[in-house]
Amino acid sequence: METLYIDWLTTSPELASTKRTIEAGAHLISERDGYTHHGIYVGDGQVIHYGGFDHSAKRRPVEYIALRAFAAGKDLRIQTEPDAVYAGIDVVERAKSRLGEDQYQFLTNNCEHFCTWCVLGVGRSEQVRQCLRNPWVGIKTLFALAKAKVHAFRDRARRVRPHRHGLPLLMAAYSSTPQRRRA
Repeated sequence: METLYIDWLTTSPELASTKRTIEAGAHLISERDGYTHHGIYVGDGQVIHYGGFDHSAKRRPVEYIALRAFAAGKDLRIQTEPDAVYAGIDVVERAKSRLGEDQYQFLTNNCEHFCTWCVLGVGRSEQVRQCLRNPWVGIKTLFALAKAKVHAFRDRARRVRPHRHGLPLLMAAYSSTPQRRRA
């Protein structure tokens, strides 16, 4: 299994022109603190990934994301699979077939499972296997995921702007909903 590193791609001002050199259907990997995030490049600077809890306090489904957002300022790699059953547009079509799926499970249906299913036809996660084989790796990964989730929750809380009366906008919208009258 060969891995091509393209970390310069995430910081290069020429990202717009070089993204065309990544083939549609490529299995992309972006480094995170304590784990890696996986997605399928579909072309035109877009990636389909299992959002899961990546940079979010709320679980997200299989969705489109911009290549730059997927990389999140981290190293980006292309994972090549010598035993690939699907390639190119077939991988893209498999990824698209699961858009909107919201069944993320860290151990059995995560972003890596999704990508290997698109390429190999079988969902696998080497990260999960490593965590299960070595409890210390698992603990480190769980702490990294928890830390990322706390940061995402804090960022989300900072974006909530107070209403003019001090109530969050969500509460204000809820309280302005017309009430049904009982007969």
